Amino acid sequence: MSSDFQQGVHWKFPALAILVVFTGKDTMNSRLRFTFSFTYALQFAAVAAVLATAGFSGNAAAQATIKIGEINSYKAQPAFLEPYRQGWEMALEEINAAGGVLGKKLEVISRDDNGNPGDSVRVAEELVKREQVSLLFGGFLSNTGLALTDYARQRKIFFLAAEPLTDKIVWHNGNKYTYRLRPSTYMLVASLVKDAAKLKKKRWAIVYPNYEYGQSAVASFKTLMKAAQPDIEFVAEQAAPLGKIDAGAVTQALADAKPDAIFNVLFATDLGKFVREGNTRGLFEGREVVSLLSGEPEYLDPLRAEAPANWLVTGYPWYAITTPEHKKFVDAYRKKFNDYPRNGSLVGYSALMSIATGLKKAGSADSDKLAAAFSGLKVETPVATITYRAQDHQSTLGAFVGRTGVKDGKGIMSSFVYVDGASLQPSDAEVKKLRAVD
Repeated sequence: MSSDFQQGVHWKFPALAILVVFTGKDTMNSRLRFTFSFTYALQFAAVAAVLATAGFSGNAAAQATIKIGEINSYKAQPAFLEPYRQGWEMALEEINAAGGVLGKKLEVISRDDNGNPGDSVRVAEELVKREQVSLLFGGFLSNTGLALTDYARQRKIFFLAAEPLTDKIVWHNGNKYTYRLRPSTYMLVASLVKDAAKLKKKRWAIVYPNYEYGQSAVASFKTLMKAAQPDIEFVAEQAAPLGKIDAGAVTQALADAKPDAIFNVLFATDLGKFVREGNTRGLFEGREVVSLLSGEPEYLDPLRAEAPANWLVTGYPWYAITTPEHKKFVDAYRKKFNDYPRNGSLVGYSALMSIATGLKKAGSADSDKLAAAFSGLKVETPVATITYRAQDHQSTLGAFVGRTGVKDGKGIMSSFVYVDGASLQPSDAEVKKLRAVD
């Protein structure tokens, strides 16, 4: 053996080592000779057999579930999202108890985005790359929902926006891979406008959280109310930082404008502060208030006896919906969690049931096939049969509209009706103008 060239190389694997020695170039026949340690060769053969078996078992285990990534702002918005989590957990249990989907159990891997769009994208990337989820769902705030909508477009991965309300998710920023369950701001506003116009109030003040959801809701309210009541005037507008309202200043500014009626878009802790300050200062006396979301138990219940009286609201009067489907849902929820459902519970449950139904129709977790399957997909929810519209990917889940009141020291909704979401949509021609081309 020539001594002018000699080198050793190791490849290392878990529980396995192979030594390959380049013994140099033969000066007689210009061939490279490889010598393997006989001991290492035996170890390689034994461990390779173990790895082959383990690999087969690992692949079988991986194929036994369909991994679904879920992203939400649990720490930032617990009032809505803790019930929401319980809703999809109950759906997950029911789906898997019935045998799963396509012969596989569903597995949900959840992450918190801290209510931050940048974090939403970061954890989405982690779920897709590290956890290898097949699809995504969730979102609460409109700005985080828009971030996930754009991520779905770029990564070509299916995303069901469960809760984010901004119209842009299905219109201006809509894309092939994104669908939305919850009624949009346009739909929620439209569910109130008919009754709001009947009030025949000319001078309106507006208060809203100053981010995408609030801005979108106000834009829809102005457009729809002007169409219904051309002589309407908007005499005051207060945009409060999300979660940081100066309720005293806002209330006083609205009172100073002397409006005939108020349109409110505040929710969560901002709503509570506004209601208490408005009650104290007499802002609501003799004035009509039209309000998004304020009849949802997440936001109405904490006010207890301070709940506003006779506001026209959207909400979720779970205690008074008597259909068999809804009663079954409420009974199962109370049995599992020893608590009553909130609107978040309904949204979380319906979101995962939508995904399961879509997977069955698609016959696959492939994003392109799933996106195609969701077009025109019909889903049974506890409150109604809904359809995911082909033209804009918006579901036809509707809204409960009624008046607030207080009963036994608690806020309630009364005189409510369910407004079908299919009746709250703009024309297809208008949607075509608003929606980006997939």
